[in-house]
Amino acid sequence: MSISHYIKEIGRGKDGARSLSREQAADLFGQMLDGAVTDLEVGGFCLAMRIKGETPDEMAGFLDASHARLRRIPDNTITTVVLPSYNGARKLPVLTPLLALLLARAGAAVLVHGTATEDRRVTSEAVFAALGQPARSAVGLLGPGECAFVPTEVLHPGLKRLLDVRRAVGLRNPAHSLVKLMNPCEGRALIVGSYTHPEYAVSMADTFALVGAHALLLRGTEGEPVADARRTPQMDAFRDGQRHLLQPAQEGSLAALPDLPKDISADATAAYIRGVLSGRLPVPAPIALQVAHILQEVSRPATPETNRVAAVSTP
Repeated sequence: MSISHYIKEIGRGKDGARSLSREQAADLFGQMLDGAVTDLEVGGFCLAMRIKGETPDEMAGFLDASHARLRRIPDNTITTVVLPSYNGARKLPVLTPLLALLLARAGAAVLVHGTATEDRRVTSEAVFAALGQPARSAVGLLGPGECAFVPTEVLHPGLKRLLDVRRAVGLRNPAHSLVKLMNPCEGRALIVGSYTHPEYAVSMADTFALVGAHALLLRGTEGEPVADARRTPQMDAFRDGQRHLLQPAQEGSLAALPDLPKDISADATAAYIRGVLSGRLPVPAPIALQVAHILQEVSRPATPETNRVAAVSTP
């Protein structure tokens, strides 16, 4: 099989490229996940899509292909909180593990998935390891009050391969957006999606709406799905794809800055998280608000449409 005819359509440059239908996008992405195409074709796809950009229909097709192939977390009959952690820390400590552990302490089932996409950033996986919670080597049931980090390659090795293309060409590709939108659970999930640039806020919202997702969307800390501890961002919920404002962005100047560690290493971040969880240090207000909004969302009763979307997404 070959994806050359698809690359011919999407690779005509910014103005001449043609978008694929949802079905075509699913076929193309499925072939790549299955390893049925050459490295040269994978590189051509990644570069062509970087220039053209993904449409919501194309991203929905990529999600269809991924959901049909992922090794998914078994249905636990509740709504699992999904935190995609792919950006890591460059300037600020990565507090995605803190968000996950606060949610689990409140009784939520929490799945954090991710992989390092840049060598010089501190990852959630490293922080979890420093907290004495190593990554899982296989998918398994997550119950209420449990939190687990699952590497991307455990969910699907082909998806990890696409993410690693960035190390070769230096540019992101659709897989970097897809992992922040996908549902790795067989049952109901709340996907906490985050973005760094305004254009991704629009494209992610359009995709959540198209696929009828249950999700929370915010501008995260350096692209991580956790609110910036210094200033509360806008937070929106998507329920069966319908958008609802949960939290407006904090306006004006800051009265005070939280006492965050200046050392962003995994060990220093883990020590800070232990201090917050023990009550010795306060939970940053924006993260406390995010926890409250997420818990409210996961406690919402499932609608018939939510159950239908979960069933359709399950292979």
